[in-house]
Amino acid sequence: MTTTPPVRVLLADDHALLRQGVRLILDAEPDLTVVAEAGDGAEAVATARSVPVDLAVLDIAMPRLTGLQAARELSRIQPGLRILILTMYDNDQYFFEALRVGACGYVLKSVADRDLVAACRAAVRDQPFIYPGTETTLIRKYLDRARQGLPLPEKAITAREEEILKLVAEGHSSKEIGEILVISAKTVERHRANLLQKLGLRDRLALTRYAIRVGLIEP
Repeated sequence: MTTTPPVRVLLADDHALLRQGVRLILDAEPDLTVVAEAGDGAEAVATARSVPVDLAVLDIAMPRLTGLQAARELSRIQPGLRILILTMYDNDQYFFEALRVGACGYVLKSVADRDLVAACRAAVRDQPFIYPGTETTLIRKYLDRARQGLPLPEKAITAREEEILKLVAEGHSSKEIGEILVISAKTVERHRANLLQKLGLRDRLALTRYAIRVGLIEP
């Protein structure tokens, strides 16, 4: 009799204690095993390139790259990788964005002990997972938009501008951002000027406040 090997999980969250708690939940299941951890979104992407994993569980609010940014990149480089978003934000905009960037589930940290294992198993079966209690609200909002002929709300800025915004808000200089993203400092400055114009903001402080408001960094 052959046994199916456990699902290999990559766990990414910038809080070590939370990672430890989530790891205990997953490793207690015979069909799931955490094989790698990451402290931010960029590390998660780098780890997935070097460690064979089947499922990535990503926090939203992480340094360097958010979970949504990491999910977008992971979906691009490893289309077969299943992705779950684990978050403290009960927010339908984040939920729709998670689906847009390739995630197949959205789990609240407050009920991870109840929902996470089921969400992981659903993801592996390539089935969507929506945390209980939100299905009716989300479906109603989606149907209302469809009935009015409206698309899902588009983001105000591009993926590259979002990367620049997050790094600016974290306090990185244009030179440092250029090194992180492998672009010139001049290109960074051009993106930052575009951000200020698009968002109607005046300076770095205003950009930082905006980044906090949209969940790119934590206050």
